Amino acid sequence: MSASLPIATNRYFDSHFQRPGVKLLPNEFFTTNDDMVLVTVLGSCVAACIQDRTAGIGGMNHFMLPDDGADANNTLPAASDAMRYGAYAMEVLINELIKAGGRRERFEAKVFGGAAVLAGMTTMNIGDRNAAFVRRYLATESIRIVAEDLQGSHPRKVAFLPRTGQVMVKKLRLQEASVAEREQQLARQTPEARAERLARARARVELFGLGSAAPGVGKAGTGAGSSAANATSNAFASSAPQPARSRIELFGAGSSAALRPSGQDNARTVEEA
Repeated sequence: MSASLPIATNRYFDSHFQRPGVKLLPNEFFTTNDDMVLVTVLGSCVAACIQDRTAGIGGMNHFMLPDDGADANNTLPAASDAMRYGAYAMEVLINELIKAGGRRERFEAKVFGGAAVLAGMTTMNIGDRNAAFVRRYLATESIRIVAEDLQGSHPRKVAFLPRTGQVMVKKLRLQEASVAEREQQLARQTPEARAERLARARARVELFGLGSAAPGVGKAGTGAGSSAANATSNAFASSAPQPARSRIELFGAGSSAALRPSGQDNARTVEEA
């Protein structure tokens, strides 16, 4: 991966998944063929998780805004700034997977986020636009969406295992206002301010699922603290259903060590009351 691209660098050991992890901040991406977990927190932002199952490689991005072409001819100051836009974020992720040995015709995508968490939206909110964009982009690129959890009103924490393609989603409480506040602030920040924030964030380490919780359920945090999960099974209906898509199941059901082997891809979720 090119050093000039906004590659996530916040590495840690994830005690919940018992493997190395990378925490993706907004406007970042990461690809790997290692046995590790990629984690991010989403409000109105969207994360696409793309995998080539045969090559055993996958990656995740995290973008803030759809790209309707209005900025296509503008010169953006840096790749990290351009990553705010869905078209650039998707192009970077796909290209880096291909460079690492992935084949476009084998790619499968799982997409998450696009919640209505930003206040003051009187027409179509940014989460809906992001969700519509990622579906449209992947359809145009002929990359099949095999699982999704988009839109709604809850922020989400997403954990993706690129080697197997397994994804787990944790719905965060509506009271977790820091997600919406963070996205509003990021949208207004200059590239210089964003670079300074990223440097500060990379100096911290956040563990996903650290500490005790209800049996079989990990804790989820947004950086400001953790909230215990009251797990209930929930199936999410896509606004553009595709029959071949995986179920979205309960996150944390049973032992955290009972991760599915490669070839048994699914997405899991827990919703907090």
